[in-house]
Amino acid sequence: MPHRVLHISGDDIQVSPPNTDTRYNASEMSDGERAIFYLIGQTLVAAPNSLLVIDEPELHVHRSVISKLWDELESARQDCAFVFITHDLDFAAARIAQKYVIRDYDPAPRWTLDVVPDDTGFSEQTTTLILGSRRPILFVEGDTDSLDIAIYRTCYPDWTIVPRGSCEEVIHSVVTMRRNQHLTRVHCSGIVDADDYQADDLEYLRNLGVAALPVSEIENIVLLPQVSRAIAESDGYTGAELADRLDSLKEAVFQSLNTAAAVDRVVTRYCRRRIDRLLKKVDLSAAGDVSQITADYIRQTAALDIQDIAQRATNRISEALRDRDLPTLLANYDNKALMSLAATHLRRTRLADFESWLVRVLRNNSVPNLIDAIRHNLPVVEAQ
Repeated sequence: MPHRVLHISGDDIQVSPPNTDTRYNASEMSDGERAIFYLIGQTLVAAPNSLLVIDEPELHVHRSVISKLWDELESARQDCAFVFITHDLDFAAARIAQKYVIRDYDPAPRWTLDVVPDDTGFSEQTTTLILGSRRPILFVEGDTDSLDIAIYRTCYPDWTIVPRGSCEEVIHSVVTMRRNQHLTRVHCSGIVDADDYQADDLEYLRNLGVAALPVSEIENIVLLPQVSRAIAESDGYTGAELADRLDSLKEAVFQSLNTAAAVDRVVTRYCRRRIDRLLKKVDLSAAGDVSQITADYIRQTAALDIQDIAQRATNRISEALRDRDLPTLLANYDNKALMSLAATHLRRTRLADFESWLVRVLRNNSVPNLIDAIRHNLPVVEAQ
């Protein structure tokens, strides 16, 4: 703790910032300061060759310093063995040691421990999260964005939500987990964004245990008519005024694609995703030389007709615009700015305030009709 200096005299301990004469009593330290000095003291005065059991080392200690603190203490007491019992997966992953997950406990006392294996196909942190979960695992696209996670956790309360980035990572995670003998006691499924999956693609994903959203991005679920209506109703809109709010939002979404250039930008992004998806499936592992690599690559990418992919995407978007079919458009239209339109037309507020409100009502279940509307539009998943 370079920002604090200890002054010990007799039975009195005081603390000061460096290079100042301002001191304060130990009783006036923050909880974090007291915890750190206590842990340092107990570790340094422990009897030689002790086994030190530290329960919840993360308690009151900031995550930015906890790993460094225990690196120093373990180095100072190399004669001792350390056992950490923690809920902080980042801290656990940072320790160079054998890891265990407490799967079960009763006051007998009896502990059921699972070793955290090294060869699961997941990071150690993710493996620990999976093994430590009492609920089935639901892999989803995206990251730890608060709104995405709030939607998934609220609508799938019996699942542990694990963001995995791309759709390929979600699929890979489901397949990897189901095939891994170390993880077979934990069930899992996955959800991916809508991305023009054909009927046979959807059937293939279902057989793997992966479902597809009805929209191109999870947050755009709030723009579906049933969900938008629930949001507007929660703000007191009824009758003609409610219809006006919903119509204005729908029109704003259509107007955001009122030029060929705007449609082309959406189609370009879609083509990139399709190309990326196909290239990630290319398997050149059996090729023994450069000529074989070339032949295998040409064969596996021969079906990639970019012009056809682009034309089909353009046709789908154009037909949705022509028919004023908002759900179909949202299944093919990825645009983060759509949430701003929802904020403006449904609650007359800024995007940040709108997202904060959504997270709050989802976590508190303060607008049940909204949660019911979102759930109604999300896929049903089963633990397998």
